[in-house]
Amino acid sequence: SSSSSSSSPTSRTSTNSSSSSSSSSRQRTTRGGSNNTTNNNNNKKKTLADRTQAEVQSLLQDILKAIIEAGPRAGPARTLQAYQAFTRTLQDFIPLPSPPPRSRPLSIRKKNNNNSVDNPNADAAAASTTTTVETFSLPVALRKLFERMGATYIKLGQFIASSPTLFPKEYVVEFQKCLDSTEPLEWSIIEKVIQKELLKGKPIRSVFEYIDPKPLASASIAQVHSAKLKTGQEVVIKVQKPAIDESLKADLSFLYVASRVLEFIQPDFERTSLSAIAGDIRNSMLEELDFEKEATNVEEFRLFLKENGLENVATAPKVYREYTTKKVMVMERLRGVSMLDADQISRITNDDAEKTIITALNVWTQSVVTMPWFHADVHAGNLLVLDDGRVGFIDFGIVGRVSDKVFKAVNELSVALAAGNYREMAIALCNMGATDEEVDLDMFAADIERVMGNLASVQTDITVTAMSDGSLQGSLDVDENEVTQVLLDIVDVTESNGLKLPREFGLLVKQSLYFDRYLKILAPNLDVMSDARISGLGGAASSQEIIDVEVK
Repeated sequence: SSSSSSSSPTSRTSTNSSSSSSSSSRQRTTRGGSNNTTNNNNNKKKTLADRTQAEVQSLLQDILKAIIEAGPRAGPARTLQAYQAFTRTLQDFIPLPSPPPRSRPLSIRKKNNNNSVDNPNADAAAASTTTTVETFSLPVALRKLFERMGATYIKLGQFIASSPTLFPKEYVVEFQKCLDSTEPLEWSIIEKVIQKELLKGKPIRSVFEYIDPKPLASASIAQVHSAKLKTGQEVVIKVQKPAIDESLKADLSFLYVASRVLEFIQPDFERTSLSAIAGDIRNSMLEELDFEKEATNVEEFRLFLKENGLENVATAPKVYREYTTKKVMVMERLRGVSMLDADQISRITNDDAEKTIITALNVWTQSVVTMPWFHADVHAGNLLVLDDGRVGFIDFGIVGRVSDKVFKAVNELSVALAAGNYREMAIALCNMGATDEEVDLDMFAADIERVMGNLASVQTDITVTAMSDGSLQGSLDVDENEVTQVLLDIVDVTESNGLKLPREFGLLVKQSLYFDRYLKILAPNLDVMSDARISGLGGAASSQEIIDVEVK
């Protein structure tokens, strides 16, 4: 987790791979991939009988901790919600007959509101019909179940969608549809949270000139309202929904304990790192519950912009710390348009949308190079072009952290990609991933070349709309499914060559593919590899260090 202080983010020095390191990488890769190679014939398979007393105690401690964290009220409530969600999902795939017709005397024939006589055979006809059902698909069924289970499982679905290095392709594709958009809570409920967390019983007017009771957005964990401080600043208030922390902790603790029990009973599951993945999910989601941590992320990013002389081209909202707690965050309201709104961006930038997307890309990649974490959710709703032409980064609830090993390998990958050397790219990916197999570098390089060709072929959709005044309005977009498919292709290629890539690499590439999408819309003729403007701003990084791999 990120530091709670607002001190300068730790900078990371990027080092280009030298020929000697590349040579040693090649030797290690062709010999068997990583240093994790083991002789399976000499290792006895571990069974439940081999579990030690210390391992039993560790499992029991985890179970007890999970029960305490869940609290006494969350368990029964979540059980009921799970039953209702499961029943509704089951009904989507299993035909259920209509109830039997009501018996009534044949002599009774009444008129309905249209003065027509009821058909005495209508009930019998209805009884013969069945509910329309879908063809069963496990990924679809799980996605529907997750959406009906609420906050935790919606977030879990989004985790699956953003983790193609961990989950099967069909689940990653299906969970792209798992939308984090819920019915907003009534203003009276949200108002109580604000008064309890911020005002300590004082009236809202003591701090805010007004708060719009209609939310700007409502998601599983929080909803956002626009407001104005008494001092005149326009702000937005992010308010955590009541009791969401209890249900989230109960669900996540159950998932973690279930994975620990499975690994305990079947030790062979430990090789899949099931409990480690569950623990990663739990830590990631619980971080989102702490708005003070998110506030720290925003402040660190603003400091990064200031220290690198980027405040005139990019910004993040100012956080009002005196009005921020773990459950409420008040921050500056940034007004702008989505990075996909080509028409409005051209208007704001005087037809220089290309410069704007280059700026956004350079700022983000420089933050990856110099900061200990990166913004890991740069979809179009979180990346804005402001009215003054600057790029606005918002929503820092999800951040990624890259280990030194992965960072070094990504840098090697950048250099290899800039040179068009697919074999060196294969070596860099081998340095990043885990494998117990020998990797055929030539075959791997050929597969990478094919995937890069697929990335270049992603098409831009053009939509032309006839307006009421007779004019035509056009818009550009790239199908997000195509972007996801490219990422899945990368994962398929690495896994088919015996490699397992870390999740942080998948997160990094996912953000990079978002930028590739924006480039195709706003700068379709830009040659990313050779354009001198694709470089670090403020003199902090060279063009090679600006991770060319992310965009083409």
